[in-house]
Amino acid sequence: MRSPHPPPPERSAELRRRFAEEARSERPDLATLCLLIGAVADGTLDEAGIDAAQIELDALAGRLPYRPGTPRAWASALRELLGERCGFHGTQGDYQHLESSLLHEVLRRRRGLPILLSVVWLEVARRAGAPVYGVGLPGHFVVGLGEAGATAEAKPAAAEADTRGEAAPERQVLVDPFEGGRLLTGADTELLVAGATGSPLEPSMLVPADPLNVVLRVLNNIRAWAEARPERSDVSLWALDLSLLLPSRPAELRYERARLLVRRGNFLEGADELEAYAEVVAAVDEPVADRIRDEARAARALLN
Repeated sequence: MRSPHPPPPERSAELRRRFAEEARSERPDLATLCLLIGAVADGTLDEAGIDAAQIELDALAGRLPYRPGTPRAWASALRELLGERCGFHGTQGDYQHLESSLLHEVLRRRRGLPILLSVVWLEVARRAGAPVYGVGLPGHFVVGLGEAGATAEAKPAAAEADTRGEAAPERQVLVDPFEGGRLLTGADTELLVAGATGSPLEPSMLVPADPLNVVLRVLNNIRAWAEARPERSDVSLWALDLSLLLPSRPAELRYERARLLVRRGNFLEGADELEAYAEVVAAVDEPVADRIRDEARAARALLN
């Protein structure tokens, strides 16, 4: 499979401007941001392709039953449409392909990483009026339907209901789009977290994921893919550039970008960025700032 390559510089600059504008809007649109990432990654994705992807998400939402009802009913309807009829799912082999992190390719191939498949579920469900949100479990992204945060309280509520001989109302369910929309039990969720972290599930892990945090996590996945392939450092660079356009992002990304520039042979710009980051760090940790300045001097020495 041919890995996508970015568009020409002028097109790339325009896409980045639009990405920054959307990310800073009052209500950032997750699908739009993911499609702009795809266009920065893949020079073959033009405006018609972006529009076609949005239209497909609309069309998929139109194929869902009208407001199925309970969270479980929504989950069942989404699984039947997206997982069974349309065949959206993932495999371990999908982690080897950049396309698995690009929304337009996931819509085309019906395959992708957990977070991109979850974006499909989220966008289709949202358009259909479902109470839906993303849940960024450590190491695995899933989708919640129903009342956000209800899972954290589900066990005591169920135990209390059992003493009365009644069924507890189900206020939230979690589904795994990577497995075709499989409904996750509490034990399933705990196993996912334990497998990723070795630690127990915490209620804070079940809070709805902010769209911009989802986008940052998508970009982190793209960077992880590129870091395993030194010949694709260009992908790492544009993924870092997009991450730095987000209004809230880790400050350390500036340091990572500077070091990447040095590794790519852009010693002067990399040294300049290392020195600028050192000035930021100096306010809280002077010894670390000195170490970064040493890195900048070493990068400049490579010019001699």
